[in-house]
Amino acid sequence: MKIPLFADFFQIRKEASLWEKALMASACIGLLFLVWYVATQEWWGPNGNERAMDAVTLGSPGEVFGSFGSLWMERALLRNLLASLWRVGQGFGLAALIGVPLGILCGAFTRIDAFFAPVSLFGRNVPVAALVPVTLAFFGMGELQKVMFLFIACVAFVMFDTARAVVAVRGDYLDTAYTLGANRCQVLSKVIIPLAMPDVFNSLRLLFGVAFGYIILAEAIDAELGIGKLIMMSQRRGPREHVYLMLFIITLVAFLLDRALFALQKTLFSYRYGRS
Repeated sequence: MKIPLFADFFQIRKEASLWEKALMASACIGLLFLVWYVATQEWWGPNGNERAMDAVTLGSPGEVFGSFGSLWMERALLRNLLASLWRVGQGFGLAALIGVPLGILCGAFTRIDAFFAPVSLFGRNVPVAALVPVTLAFFGMGELQKVMFLFIACVAFVMFDTARAVVAVRGDYLDTAYTLGANRCQVLSKVIIPLAMPDVFNSLRLLFGVAFGYIILAEAIDAELGIGKLIMMSQRRGPREHVYLMLFIITLVAFLLDRALFALQKTLFSYRYGRS
């Protein structure tokens, strides 16, 4: 005899309801926190007074979240976070400013795409950590180095994803525009770009999250302010709880930024996502 709920749970590609998704996500988070809590309590060892993970390596949930006050006040969390976001905005903004127009040209004209193909291929495959010493050599150890690091790390991906979004525009839209008498400039500006921009913006939203992670690498080398600087300082000087707490904060900030950009995306391109 089949149990309907159990059968539905393992039905291939059956869409879960909103409450089911929330329940499963909460269960996952709860399980992870339970394992963390158990591993950091003093009830292990022969005498039952040792931790499975020592306090230096991993603090308990209470110890980690209890250190928020010192991170906020003594380590100036908000100031460092804003400094990192400003760098990401400059570096990624420059990558979008240059990468999107080039990507549109690459997607629309195959010869231009072939011209930039080596640059795109190299930029998307070079290890991002290798860009740190290169940008230090060219731009020194100031703010410009961090902005250019983000620009170089992201521009090839922006260009490539934009080109793919343009290529994905269906050919029948172009044929219809030509039939109605549109010239190439009109087809590009009135058909290709408006239809590709929702996918371009979606790609930019996702890549912004990647750039937010990249900045930590740049700031860990040399920076007066920034979340990367905070993480390295906490790892070297302590308290170690700040390292784990920063991971939660970075994840939360990245998630909130992603949701804000997605809301903007639905507003800008309501013809794709519908009006709410």
